[in-house]
Amino acid sequence: MHSFPPEHTAHIRRRQLLGMLLGMSAGAAGLPLAVAQSAPPQAAANGQKMNVRLIPATREPLPVIGCGTWVGFGHAPGSAEYRRLPDVLQALFDAGGTVIDSSPMYGRAEQTTGELLAASPQRTRAFLATKVWTRGRAEGIAQMEQSFAHLRTQKIDLMQIHNLVDWRTHLATLRDWKAQGRIRYIGITHYTPSAFGEVEAVLRAERLDFLQINYALDDRTAEQRLLPLAAERGVAVIVNQPFGGGGLLRRLRERPLPAWAAEIGCTSWAQLLLKFTLSHPAVTCAIPGTSRPEHMADNAQAGFGTLPDPAFWRSRADTVLA
Repeated sequence: MHSFPPEHTAHIRRRQLLGMLLGMSAGAAGLPLAVAQSAPPQAAANGQKMNVRLIPATREPLPVIGCGTWVGFGHAPGSAEYRRLPDVLQALFDAGGTVIDSSPMYGRAEQTTGELLAASPQRTRAFLATKVWTRGRAEGIAQMEQSFAHLRTQKIDLMQIHNLVDWRTHLATLRDWKAQGRIRYIGITHYTPSAFGEVEAVLRAERLDFLQINYALDDRTAEQRLLPLAAERGVAVIVNQPFGGGGLLRRLRERPLPAWAAEIGCTSWAQLLLKFTLSHPAVTCAIPGTSRPEHMADNAQAGFGTLPDPAFWRSRADTVLA
């Protein structure tokens, strides 16, 4: 469910409560976790649309739930896991989602994504995001050209500098490619609080379109400085690890949902955790990863309906972590 290897995943306990939350349009109840793989989400089937947030740089609307590809899309053709993946993308598109995030760091995930989209009649609906993750100008260009080939596309919507690796060198290339129309947006990513000082410095010094960062109910360091700064600087935010790197969700699945989950239209722990993440006004999109269509459909339901106000979380968030 996360975008970085487990040895790099940090779980931050009990940070300050979320201060600013943003309501969204009214919506419908969600799907239960066990849904048919080919069935569209209930809210979408009822004619409702997934909520969107505007990308500050262009005011382009972006659906609030996407799909990460680390681990889940690393399977080889012919495997049972690979055969499920077309239905994962179909579940994303059926719900109104568009964002698919990958990286050359994720094994064959880019190649798998390109293969699946090439066979999909809904290829044009995808908002493709990937990353550069190497040092050196020539090496960065070669890696990004390989990403274009793997994704089978002439244009990538969002190219991100993964974990700020050699960011000054790659940023110059990305600005040139954006001017040429090869990429539409430029971003940076990171995953660990020890690097947040550098992330903050880059956000202040450079004009960027996107920040991808980890943020979850049990991992709130980003809300102290980075999320407010992104809002101030007009930078869209993609959240990886919205389930706390997966550990929190695994623990919660052993517990029954609290009764108050129904008040915000949640029928699973995944939806509840995603709604917490999306409640921050600086967050544009969350990208939980999965290789199972039923999980993708369930995750997507967090993109429908209202979000609770700050008083709701203040009285309930700690009970989730207890």
